[in-house]
Amino acid sequence: MLQTVDVAELRPGMYVQKLLGPWMQHPFWRTSFVLDEARLAQLQDSGVEQVVVDLSRSHGDAQDGGEEEAVPASVDAPPVAEPAEARRRPVVHDSTVSLASELVRARRICDEGREAVEAMFREVRLGNGVDAGRVLPLLDEITGSVDRHPTALVSVARLKDADSYTYLHSIAVGALMAMLARQLQLPEEQVRDAALGGLLHDMGKAMLPQDVLNKPGKLTDEEFDIVRQHPVHGERLLREGGVSQEAVLHIARHHHEKINGGGYPQRLSGAELPLLTRMSAICDVYDAITSDRPYKAGWDPAESLRRMASWQGHFDDRLMKAFVRSIGIYPIGALVRLSSDRLAVVVEQNPATLLAPRVRVFYSAKSRTHLLRVDVDLATAGERERIVGVESPANWGFRDLEKLWLP
Repeated sequence: MLQTVDVAELRPGMYVQKLLGPWMQHPFWRTSFVLDEARLAQLQDSGVEQVVVDLSRSHGDAQDGGEEEAVPASVDAPPVAEPAEARRRPVVHDSTVSLASELVRARRICDEGREAVEAMFREVRLGNGVDAGRVLPLLDEITGSVDRHPTALVSVARLKDADSYTYLHSIAVGALMAMLARQLQLPEEQVRDAALGGLLHDMGKAMLPQDVLNKPGKLTDEEFDIVRQHPVHGERLLREGGVSQEAVLHIARHHHEKINGGGYPQRLSGAELPLLTRMSAICDVYDAITSDRPYKAGWDPAESLRRMASWQGHFDDRLMKAFVRSIGIYPIGALVRLSSDRLAVVVEQNPATLLAPRVRVFYSAKSRTHLLRVDVDLATAGERERIVGVESPANWGFRDLEKLWLP
C-alpha cells in the first residue's frame, strides 16, 4: 500500500518508495530504502518535503542498512552491468595527497598533455595516421590523477581558452570518463577503455577545415553538416591507426548520439548504445558547455548540471545521476549563494554529502562588496550556513573565478 507522507511525519522503519521533487535537491543515490535514524535525519535536512511510503514493506523497528533498490535506468536503455566483485575497485582517493598538490600536478598534466594531443592532430592534418600509442603515457597520467583526487584534473581541464579548446577538451573528457567509470566501479579494463575513448573521441575534428572548427559565429547548415561528419572520420582514423578496442571505436563514432535517438550520425537509441558510449555523451557535453569556446562563454558547472538534468531524452538518467555523484552537485569552481546572502566558490567536495561542500566566501550579495576571503565547511556549519542557490558569474560581472580556488 503506497501513501504520500510529509517528511516531518516519517518514522524509522518506514519504507520510502519514492522521493517527491527534483532529484538534484536530495543527496540520495537510491530513492527506495528503509528509514533508519541516520537516513531520517539526512532526509529531513535535504529540503525534500514529501515522499511515497510503502506501508506493506514498513515495520516498527529501525533497520540498519536495509534492502535498497537501485534507481532504474532509462526505459529504453539497458541497465549498467554489474562487474564481478573481485574485479571492482572501490571509489576512494589517495588520502596522502592533498587536493592542492593534485591541482598543481593537474595543471602540469594539462600543459604537457595539450602538446601531445595537438601533435596527434597536427600529424593527421599533414596526412599521416593516428599513432594512439603516443598518448598512452598521458592516459596513465590521467587515470593516476583521477585515482588520487577524482575531481582535480577535470576541474583544471575545464579552464581553457578558445585556442586550446579542442586539445584540452580531449584531456577533460578522458578524465571525466575515468572518473565516472570509477564511480560505477567498472573493471580495470573498462576504466582504461573509457579514459582512452574520451581522450581520442574527437580525433575526427582533425579532418575539419580550421575556419569551420574555430568559427566564432553560428554555423551555417552546410558547415554544420561538415561538423557532423567528424565522428565518422574519427572512427576511421582510429581503425587505420591500429585501435582495436570496439568500445573506444564506438565512442569515437557515436558520442553525439542521444538516448532517445535524436543524435548523430546514425540516430541510435536506447539499447543500441553501449555503456561506455552513453557515458561519453554525458562527459562530452558537460565539458563542452562549461568551457569557453570560440562562439560562447562557458556556463557555471553547477548550472550546467541542472540544465543537463532537464534535457529529457538526451542522456541515460541513471548514468547522469552517477555522473553528478562523481563530480558533485556543486562542482569545484561553482559560484553559489549562501543563506547569509554571501557568495562563495566551491573549493572542495565533501565525501559525506553532496549538498555541503567546502566553500570560499568572498562577496556580499546584499551590499555588493568584496569581503575578506574565508573558507567555510558547510558540512559542519549546520543551520548557520547552507547553499540556497547557484549563481551565474556573468550576471555579477565576475571573471577569472578560478583564481579563488586554484593554488
